[in-house]
Amino acid sequence: MNRVLTYCCGLMLAACGAKDSQEISDNQTQSLHVEPVVQVYVTDASRERQLEESSDLLGEPRLDADVHVFVEPTQMYQQMEGFGFALTGGSVYHLSQMNEQAQSDLLQELFGVGTNDIGVSYLRISIAASDLDAEVYSYNDLPAGETDLMQENFSIERERELLIPMLKKIQAINPNIKIMASPWSPPVWMKTNGSSIGGHLKEEYYDSYALYLTKYFQAMEAEGITIETMTIQNEPLHPGNNPSMSMEPEEQANFIERRLGPAFAEKGIKTKIVLYDHNADRPDYPISILDRPEVRKYVAGSAFHMYGGSIAALSDVHSAHPDKGLYFTEQWFGAPGNFPEDLKWHVRELMIGAPRNWSRSVIEWNLSSAPDLQPHTDGGCSQCLGGITIDGDEVTRNAGYYSIGHASKFVRPGAKRIASNAPEELPNVAFLTPENQIVLLAINNTDTKQICNITQGEQSFSAVLEAGSTATFIWDN
Repeated sequence: MNRVLTYCCGLMLAACGAKDSQEISDNQTQSLHVEPVVQVYVTDASRERQLEESSDLLGEPRLDADVHVFVEPTQMYQQMEGFGFALTGGSVYHLSQMNEQAQSDLLQELFGVGTNDIGVSYLRISIAASDLDAEVYSYNDLPAGETDLMQENFSIERERELLIPMLKKIQAINPNIKIMASPWSPPVWMKTNGSSIGGHLKEEYYDSYALYLTKYFQAMEAEGITIETMTIQNEPLHPGNNPSMSMEPEEQANFIERRLGPAFAEKGIKTKIVLYDHNADRPDYPISILDRPEVRKYVAGSAFHMYGGSIAALSDVHSAHPDKGLYFTEQWFGAPGNFPEDLKWHVRELMIGAPRNWSRSVIEWNLSSAPDLQPHTDGGCSQCLGGITIDGDEVTRNAGYYSIGHASKFVRPGAKRIASNAPEELPNVAFLTPENQIVLLAINNTDTKQICNITQGEQSFSAVLEAGSTATFIWDN
């Protein structure tokens, strides 16, 4: 903790060179002094500090400040739903191989809200296999030439071995954990090419696939696992992954309107339907679907990745359909990783950029990897570096752990994004928590040390951040 003497806005205006700053007298300034408690947690590019409370970096506002940040809590935007990771089949496997105590300690650190925990609040899982499973599978695999329109052979038995027990352990730590589920591919017998790679969903199987998905959510609910949101198809414009499937906007719209939306309504499935789930270079994809009133009534929002395009495209979708939510659902870290550059890019573009462009969540790809980057499917991602690396019972915390941790630890679900200016040198995003605290996440986007003054109303303080450092500031509103 650090008790920082703060000054009125007049002093900050003086620091900024405002022409009317001298109109505030010394007596007026003295009468406006307040003394809040400010905490700051810092991760340096050098890793000298790693999500470490760093009160020594705080001080009184400075006339020689390089940059000024102003926070305005009365101007509110979207409510946040959470920050977290994809819990892939590989991640579950890595966790399951740890001894009981090491696994318990790590799950508490990841999903708990204690002093030494980072409070992950959103998970993304795959509906059947993703490319970070050891092999491709669905919940209704059949010999070539066979079909099962009524899904009589449907079963999630495979998930009862590792995934469901792990989710229950996580729920025991955080009963309010939000879960998003995404399919990489339906059973291959439903597809135009009969392959787990690419192809399209045959229209003649729309009813059967909607039944497949409703059975999935019902089966998970029966296990005590509530799925908050689903995306219709992971990366529908990337048919080269294994597994994967192509799905053009018209196909996705027709499937929702004619089959999935009515099936959810009939069966009472409460899981929210989210569109697209691909790169920010195609905001027209979800917009074109949401433009159809008969589809949009079933849809809660749109999801994005950032392997192409600009994060600002999310605001284009918000402008077109401001009543629908936005979710950021995937971005990988490439092995072997470059900690300072990975941290800077992910914090600037995703942890800060996505919420500033209306996203309610940020989910990174993925929770964990092993030193040999296994498992993955034949043709799946062979260079995906997890937020952590698990080697037996040893855990290495990578850039993804800190990029998520700087938000998830402090910005709990229910917090609302609030206004702040965004200097190029110090990109930032601010939130007001349900406990009436302000959280400011910022990164020094330069190659030199920066002295910054941070002001909210009559409160202001300074902080010194090394090049590339990420900082989370917390104080009472």
